Amino acid sequence: MALIGIDLGTTNSAVAVWTDAGPRLLANAIGENLTPSVVGLDDDNAILIGQAARNRLVTHPERTVASFKRWMGTTRETRLGRGHVFRPEELSAFVLKSLKEDAESNLGGEVREAVISVPAYFNDVQRKATLDAAGLAGLKVERLVNEPTAAALAYGLQTRKEGLFLVFDLGGGTFDVSLLDSFEGVMEVRSTAGDTFLGGDDFTRVLADALAEQHRLVLDDLPRADVARVLRACEAIKHALSTAQQTEYEILIGGKAITGRLDRARFEQASQLLLGRIRAPLERAIHDSKRRLTDIDAVVLVGGATRMPMIRSLVARLFTRLPLGQVDPDTVVALGAAVQAGLKARDAALEDVVMTDVCPFTLGTGVTQNARTRDETVVVLPIIERNSPVPISRAQTLTTINDNQRSVRVTVYQGESLRPEGNILLGELDVAVPPAPAGKESIEVRFTYDINGALETEVTVKSTGERERRIFRNASNLPQSEIEQRFAALAEIKIAPREQAANRALLARAEALYEELLAEDREHLSRLIASFEHDIGKGHEIERVRSEFAAALDKLERLTFRLI
Repeated sequence: MALIGIDLGTTNSAVAVWTDAGPRLLANAIGENLTPSVVGLDDDNAILIGQAARNRLVTHPERTVASFKRWMGTTRETRLGRGHVFRPEELSAFVLKSLKEDAESNLGGEVREAVISVPAYFNDVQRKATLDAAGLAGLKVERLVNEPTAAALAYGLQTRKEGLFLVFDLGGGTFDVSLLDSFEGVMEVRSTAGDTFLGGDDFTRVLADALAEQHRLVLDDLPRADVARVLRACEAIKHALSTAQQTEYEILIGGKAITGRLDRARFEQASQLLLGRIRAPLERAIHDSKRRLTDIDAVVLVGGATRMPMIRSLVARLFTRLPLGQVDPDTVVALGAAVQAGLKARDAALEDVVMTDVCPFTLGTGVTQNARTRDETVVVLPIIERNSPVPISRAQTLTTINDNQRSVRVTVYQGESLRPEGNILLGELDVAVPPAPAGKESIEVRFTYDINGALETEVTVKSTGERERRIFRNASNLPQSEIEQRFAALAEIKIAPREQAANRALLARAEALYEELLAEDREHLSRLIASFEHDIGKGHEIERVRSEFAAALDKLERLTFRLI
């Protein structure tokens, strides 16, 4: 039974498998390697996933949702239509289930287990939400791999280069940077940093704000369909400006067309604040690695947003070298996840590859400063510092703060803040201590963190030798009973059949285009849609019919959007 690797992305997702020839991407139902991370409802209240859902973002914004990866680990709920309310992990589960079915179709057998990539700077709650999503999709996941680590692993195996690599991973919704050493079959992570709310979506929004200012629009006051239309146009403009110095646009808002021209310099000027936010994680990662800029042998770009010239220019200026681009930045993480799956399965072809990682966040415990005074305050004492190589074990000795104290509560935090409230509370445990004057009884608090993200906390009372132990591992936020209950509820929701995905995607694309057209063009497209529906209904020469319909849509889109 195959063990697959999945890149669950903000904008797009992908699935791959390790083979004797190396990692291989697995195509979805419409023959593409990338599946848009978009979920929606069709007119029959069936769930649409991927391209068919993305094509309805403009025409049915109240029934479609994207970029929900940014909400992982929160209690935010999304209402689709009138009868469906979903949490982020449930929306992600739909995407994962779709990828699982794609893998099963390609491999000809059942798939039950996966390695899933997550942003290196995902915290414990976000990682557990990802595991919840996997459980709801019917996948067993024992290993999450950091996205830059996966990218470096795929890149290192495909190029067989050695040296110090900086992986610059700017996706649709998150930014990660990692420094890795590759030598003699060993891929060793030195440091990692990131921003889980910085990605290509933010650059699209900057463009939308620039256009709104230029045309005196208030985006928040527009109908959702018009906002979706502006964002879709800005996404197209962003892509056009990656290869051209300027582009013209025409966007239909409120039944009226707004037109104009935008050049790359204006886009880059509007993006300066975002570019500034990129520097902080870069500087932190390099500082924590205890290496210098001149030590870096190569910069590897990952994520579709790195195709923007301003990003490549920023990297070239900062590191005085051109970044590497031998591997597709959109799919390299999925390939790396498949390599990690091969490592986990102990594939013979990977016996000479060793992968190490780091603890992305500091792990500590709450302690009291200035005990028994007016200035008494609780702060977090670091025990395992961020970017420490794993596996690792570290200990600190603490003492009682009150006379005749009979117990000590050990709190476990994840994060970089001095104050407990600025970090994530992973849990706590209580230990009994013999009554004695303040400061006479002591405990040793030992944290042990492994490569699978499991944290063992062991507390030993030094005077008695008594021990308390608890393991915080990569496990669900939700209890198994609730996962089973939600799994059953999601299983009852009607999902559009996989074999109809290509037809539904084309029809959704055509309907979105129909809203942009006027007069003769609209009538022409209406006839094309009716003809397509008639032909696929007969079931003859489906591939030819789809190809001709797609070509007709391509021609109409080129004439309509007029991006140059």
